[in-house]
Amino acid sequence: MENVGIVGLGDMGSGFAKNLINKNFSTMGIDLNEKRMKDFIRIGGVAANSLSDLGKFSDIVFVMVMDGNQANEVILNKNGLIHNLKKNSTIILTSTIKPLEAKKIGEVIKDTNINFIDSPVSGGFAGAQNGTLTMMAAGEKSVIEKSKSVMNAISNKIHHIGSKPGEGQTVKACLQSLIGSIFTATIEAAALAAKAGIKGETLLKVFSTSGAGCNVTNSALENIIDRKFYGTGSSISTMHKDLIISLNLAENLGVPLHTASTAMQLFHAGKTKYPDGDNWIISKVIEEIIGAELHR
Repeated sequence: MENVGIVGLGDMGSGFAKNLINKNFSTMGIDLNEKRMKDFIRIGGVAANSLSDLGKFSDIVFVMVMDGNQANEVILNKNGLIHNLKKNSTIILTSTIKPLEAKKIGEVIKDTNINFIDSPVSGGFAGAQNGTLTMMAAGEKSVIEKSKSVMNAISNKIHHIGSKPGEGQTVKACLQSLIGSIFTATIEAAALAAKAGIKGETLLKVFSTSGAGCNVTNSALENIIDRKFYGTGSSISTMHKDLIISLNLAENLGVPLHTASTAMQLFHAGKTKYPDGDNWIISKVIEEIIGAELHR
């Protein structure tokens, strides 16, 4: 079996680790957060002292960091993965970054003897922990097929988007423009119900059994009516960052995203007032304006 490395052991990377270890892959990880490293070791992971150690150990490395700058640093800098991985090893970029950033990383890697898969994921904290993420994989088909056993440990839905780096990130940008818009539409509907005196449980029953019922809508509404605004694994900072990427891509291509742009304003407001909250914290911003809260 392949030796697997993970760079980034946060909400998502910790789920990768749990499922890889449960599938008996030898798994080495690295994170700047000491608690995350201790939790990783406790479940059977091997702690890397440096990217160099991790690169020399790994046949496949998942890079799950916050943004394009961090991805560049981890993969391309003088101590980065491309200088330490073995020949024919594979980097799987699961972070959500700008498509152009992924394309540029891919352009550098193509001149090495290392493989690269641009594969952002969707499914959030629950999907990462349960190994049920959706992967949007862009890379050579033969490389993806060779990596399937490892990818299947974290995902039950692997879509081959194309062969060019950046294509996976482009699909993710489209997806996040939709998900962000659904979140804010659900939040506004919840606020309307709260002001009108409708109970949260009633709204959830109707929404979840209607044409609007889906995991995105249902989970958002459940968190709102149960007042779970922190610690749900859906940081407002992450979606805020993702929507910036979506809108940046739209601007570059000359595509008007009216709904996602409106959603972005609500995420701006929520992140400004409650920077450590989760996506549903936007509800509190609106509730403070209307003077009503939605409870189960």
